[in-house]
Amino acid sequence: MSSSDLPTPVKKAPTGLEAWGLSSMPAMGLATLITALHWRPFQPLPMLFVPVLLGSSYLNVAGFQIDSAGITAAWSGLYVLLAMRRRQPLKRRFMARGIVRGAAMGLGTVNAVACGYTYAKGDRKQEAVERKARNRWGTEN
Repeated sequence: MSSSDLPTPVKKAPTGLEAWGLSSMPAMGLATLITALHWRPFQPLPMLFVPVLLGSSYLNVAGFQIDSAGITAAWSGLYVLLAMRRRQPLKRRFMARGIVRGAAMGLGTVNAVACGYTYAKGDRKQEAVERKARNRWGTEN
């Protein structure tokens, strides 16, 4: 059997967790929800998470998807731990602010799991090859 008779290998499609972890949108979504919750009245500690998550989203778009997933996983998990410290009465959980808080904590948890999985299973050599082939900024020859 010659090498021309062998089927070409098919590129594996990412799983749901990998696709979530490789996307730039989860970090941006969590940053938006954090801003909605903590801008008024301004709370400085939770607002420190927003620029880090936005920077992570930029890194993802720039081609560093695995590193971006690691940053997003760490900071999303840290935000969930910070948000879980404060208990909320049952009545307030079903008001608009409580629903947004629940969505932010849920999204942060999913981000921590999916992006952590992507970071742990990521192939940096393959990512570098893809980044060079894409040549987004026109600097590669």
